[in-house]
Amino acid sequence: MGDLFTIIFQIFWMVLIISSFAPLFKSMSLHSSRDGLIRAIEKKRGSRVITLIHREESINFFGLPIRRYIDIEDSEELIRAIKMTPNDMPIDLIIHTPGGLVLAAEQIANALKKHKGKVTVFVPHYAMSGGTLIALAADEIVMDENAVLGPIDPQLGQYPAASILSVVEKKDINEIDDQTLILADVAEKAMKQMKEYATNLLKEKYEENAEELADKLVSGYWTHDYPITVEKARELGLKVSTDMPNEIYLLMSLYKQSGKRRPSVNYVPVDYRVFKDNQK
Repeated sequence: MGDLFTIIFQIFWMVLIISSFAPLFKSMSLHSSRDGLIRAIEKKRGSRVITLIHREESINFFGLPIRRYIDIEDSEELIRAIKMTPNDMPIDLIIHTPGGLVLAAEQIANALKKHKGKVTVFVPHYAMSGGTLIALAADEIVMDENAVLGPIDPQLGQYPAASILSVVEKKDINEIDDQTLILADVAEKAMKQMKEYATNLLKEKYEENAEELADKLVSGYWTHDYPITVEKARELGLKVSTDMPNEIYLLMSLYKQSGKRRPSVNYVPVDYRVFKDNQK
């Protein structure tokens, strides 16, 4: 009886150890698959492929989820990748992000703008806020037909800078407290800085309407989460292509949202476009 208990106890611990390391093995396998597909895209396009993809992923042995956004670590790594790329080699940057730290986004945009080779930014789903700012530095923006960009108006904490200024302008200055006035001063500076930066970023590619385009994206004309579709981007004057390589979609499928809950979307994972063509 004692031997049976010992065997059960050992099996229990083996299962526990294996289940604890399973997320790590899964992560290693995913990284290997991603690297392999990135190398295949690079070989096909003769470019350096860099990804800036922010999704909730499981980490460490317990599979705890974390949320990501553009931060200084991203700018450090991305700039390092650009520096490791020959000046005449094209760069393909795949962006999927809700945005993040303005400083980090500007550093990435500056590095891309200085690169002598062609820079193409691919947006398979969305590149909001700081992601849009980075995309504006590219020589070419390629979006999925249903992908979106977003406004780049500065945010001060939870409030848009443009809204702070709008409220202050509508009230008697004697009725406004000092803290709000200081906030309005910072908001005004943030707006001016972002307009100037965006104008300089767009000047080479959009000589005639760079300032107008920058003002539209920065002035708070829309809410910060307003979706700028392909059609809207073209209406604004942005040069956008929808010629998205299929390999980009395959790569994005390796960055699926983590979690053990039942998926909200379900379908037979077959490309019926290819299936239909083969039936002819």
